[in-house]
Order: sequence, then structure tokens, then C-alpha cells
Amino acid sequence: MLDDLSIGAHLTSPRRGYLHHGVYAGNGRVIHYGGFNRMFSSRPVEEVSLDEFTLGRGLAIKAWVAPKFTGTDVITRARSRLGENRYRLFSNNCEHFAEWCIGGHSRSLQVDALVSRLKKRFARFSLPRLSSGSGALPV
Repeated sequence: MLDDLSIGAHLTSPRRGYLHHGVYAGNGRVIHYGGFNRMFSSRPVEEVSLDEFTLGRGLAIKAWVAPKFTGTDVITRARSRLGENRYRLFSNNCEHFAEWCIGGHSRSLQVDALVSRLKKRFARFSLPRLSSGSGALPV
């Protein structure tokens, strides 16, 4: 598998309930947002071995149709944030980081999907909208 990895590739590894993201730096190394560990303390953007990144849980390459940055440009961007410790689950997580390195903007499709599901669930509990302009509740 290592031979199939190109520098700057967007990597994912399954975790319980989500995919972990990083970018391949070459020589069996991955740059990722360490995020929360088991004790819920955050870890910074760091460069780790491929084994440390996957934790033995497998690896996939996320395909990009039109990346803004490729190869060493991705790694230059990733390394510019090494040591950054501003992890936020909903606004600055490992997927936001990888998407920023490759696509040029920070986003997380996993967070977007979760927010969408939550909105749909809570919409069922909202009060019905009044159709008359009087503002009075129907009797």
C-alpha cells in the first residue's frame, strides 16, 4: 500500500463512528490533527508514522477531482500548522485540516452531515407555524 501513496494524498482511517483524516507526507509519515485522545485532552497538528495514524484500523485514500493544492504544496501547507493546538470538534478538526491543506478551505462533510441529521430530528419537535396573520393560537 505504501507504494500507492503519493505525497500530499488525503488519507482516512476508520474510527468508532467517524473517519479520521490526514495528509501523506512521504516516507511512511502522515500529518494530521491529533484531536482528542482517550482522556479528552486535545493534541496538536503533528507528524506521525502511518501506523500511529491508522492505529491498525485500516487506511483509504480520498480521491479529489480538482484539488487546489497537490504534492509538496499540500505538505508545505500542512507543515505550516505543525504544533497548532486549536482543535475544535465542530469547526477545526482533522477533516477541516486535511480539506484546508488540499482544497484551500476548511470544511468537514462529517460535521455537515451530523448537523443536517440533528436539524431534521429536532424539526419534528418544533411548534407548528401559524398560518393566519393574527398571531393568535387556534382554538
